Amino acid sequence: MSGGEFTLGALLARLEEREGELTAQAETMREQITQLTAQLDELGRAAEEVRVTRKTLMELPEPQPPAPPTPKLPDHPAYRQIMAVFTAADHPLRARQVCEAMDLPVASNNINNVRLKLKRLTDRGILAETEPGLFTQLRP
Repeated sequence: MSGGEFTLGALLARLEEREGELTAQAETMREQITQLTAQLDELGRAAEEVRVTRKTLMELPEPQPPAPPTPKLPDHPAYRQIMAVFTAADHPLRARQVCEAMDLPVASNNINNVRLKLKRLTDRGILAETEPGLFTQLRP
């Protein structure tokens, strides 16, 4: 045998060495596969949680805007009387008609005072002025 030839023992030793290298590489790859599989499973669980969350959020009803606060009636008893007149009325009223319904004398001073009160109630959002001088109660 010449120096360039391998002996059977050297060839077997080289094959054993190579087998050890391949076995070590395979074991390293198996460990990487185990780690990647665990990471893949975790990503799958996280994606499922996102899908469930999105589905849950899509099923929620749209939030309703908060209801505007109920306008507060002034404390003066005349305002309660005026509102009683409008509660009983089934059509818009003028200041003169409100005076008559409240059994006030139909005088300019009384009509003007009632008109001012009607305007205040309109400004507070309790009544509406459908046309100049014609008032109605706002209905929900």
